[in-house]
Amino acid sequence: MMPALILAGCGTSAPANVSGLRAVVGTDLVGARGATAADQHRIDRTVVGLCAASVWTKSECMRHGELRDG
Repeated sequence: MMPALILAGCGTSAPANVSGLRAVVGTDLVGARGATAADQHRIDRTVVGLCAASVWTKSECMRHGELRDG
């Protein structure tokens, strides 16, 4: 659930390039709540995009892995 909260962000303005953001993040997160293994897989796919595009730092990506693996 934590990655979903982080992805929600704190800003109030929309991104300048939504299509570019969609290409990086994808649409897997839409509807995912983290309540099932399938939801967690969708969240993980979103995190992979964020990490691959260097939207998150390496330490943030590692932290997701640590939180994920418990």
